[in-house]
This record gives sequence, C-alpha cells and structure tokens, in this order.
Amino acid sequence: MELEALRSIYEGDESFRELSPVSFQYRIGENGDPKAFLIEISWTETYPQTPPILSMNAFFNNTISSAVKQSILAKLQEAVEANLGTAMTYTLFEYAKDNKEQFMENHNPINSATSISNIISIETPNTAPSSKKKDKKEQLSKAQKRKLADKTDHKGELPRGWNWVDVVKLSKTGSKDDE
Repeated sequence: MELEALRSIYEGDESFRELSPVSFQYRIGENGDPKAFLIEISWTETYPQTPPILSMNAFFNNTISSAVKQSILAKLQEAVEANLGTAMTYTLFEYAKDNKEQFMENHNPINSATSISNIISIETPNTAPSSKKKDKKEQLSKAQKRKLADKTDHKGELPRGWNWVDVVKLSKTGSKDDE
C-alpha cells in the first residue's frame, strides 16, 4: 500500500527515485544548491514495525562532512521512533524537506577535488610510475584495414618507392618559369 502511495505522490518528481520496491532515494534541495543532500531509505522485512534503514552514503553527499551527516541521520532517527508502527517513508522525506535549513546550518562544503588530489599525491610515491600502462593500439575500421592491405605486400611492408615524388610532374610545373 505504501509503495503505491509513494509512486502516485512522487510521480514526475525528479527528486524521488525508486531504487527497488523496498529502497528509495530523495534529494532534498535543488540540483545546484550547495546545501542539497540525498537521503536513502530501505525497508526491512518487518517494516513498519521495525525502523527502516536510513543512509546518506550516496556519492551526491560527498561534499557534506560526516558530522553533519550523522546529525541529520540522528534527527531522522528521532522521527522514525515517533512514527514506528506506521508507514513513514513519505513522512521522513517531508520532515527532511521542512527542516533542510536546520539540518544544514553547520554545513561547510568540503572541496572533494582537493581531498581526492591530496589522497592521490600521498599514494603516488608508493606506487610505480604510470609507465606500466599499455599504450592502446589505434582501432581501424574494415575499410581502413583493406586500404592498408592493398598498399602493402603480403608481409605488411610498403612497396619500394611508395613515397617517392613524381619527378616528371614536378619538372613540368616548374618549366613555366623557365620560359
């Protein structure tokens, strides 16, 4: 029943995503909003008598500090306990939307590019240089392979003089200046 209700309520809402019949994601805030975050709710087998699994481990949340994530999850957990025994997925999503500013008041965006580059630079001395990477061969189409085969002999070598300049043609064009 709750699954059908969620599907009808959030039909056409870009923020809602059904990962499976028992797992849902909802983006709180707009796409470009630095205070936007994503909540994932997964139902257990005995849901709603037991609490659902709440998660903020989505890649979308990589700029949010773990302390802020824990704070949001703790506040959501309080709402779960208050609604235990009833269908609460919609209630939790709406609670998060209504309290977004309060949840994110201590949020300072983490520059993930900096932290990733620091991790990479720390790990680089321990790893061998990237010379181990194999150079990819250029992929040729069938037509390109045929042309190449037509130009070469059976050993794959180009015939003698394939890049020679036609001296007769050059001498004819240059003779106009001589006259």
